[in-house]
Amino acid sequence: MGLVTPDYGLLFWTMLSFSILLFILRKFAWKPILLGLKSREESIAKALKQADEARAELTRIQESNRVLAEKARLERERDFQEAKAFREKLIEEAKEEARAESQKMIEKAREIIKQEKEAAKKELYVTVASLALELSEKILRKQFTDTEKQTDYINELLKEMSKN
Repeated sequence: MGLVTPDYGLLFWTMLSFSILLFILRKFAWKPILLGLKSREESIAKALKQADEARAELTRIQESNRVLAEKARLERERDFQEAKAFREKLIEEAKEEARAESQKMIEKAREIIKQEKEAAKKELYVTVASLALELSEKILRKQFTDTEKQTDYINELLKEMSKN
């Protein structure tokens, strides 16, 4: 049972070797280990700070992108509205021009119809007058083959004219 009951010699040598090891570690290894831990802690803190800065920069860039996207959307909408207004203006101008042109054509057609109507009236008057004269001449020739009838008719016409 030697392992369960401590032997004072073994305990002394164990304590001595542990103390020497602790002294050597404290003298030569403790500072580098602490410096290593400290530098690691600083590098982790620096990395965390850089990550926070990167996160802040990313947030700023995302906000900037959102603002730019909104500006682009507004500009696209404005351009679309301008194009739509320009299209409507062109359509309205084309309609107005077509109305004016059709009005001119209607007026020109009315003028031509009026001229044709006047020409037809004149031709009709000439034709009617010509027919009336021919008819009158034929009727009068037939009626006045006798000279006595001619003088009676002339006297009758003179009486009618003197009444008016």
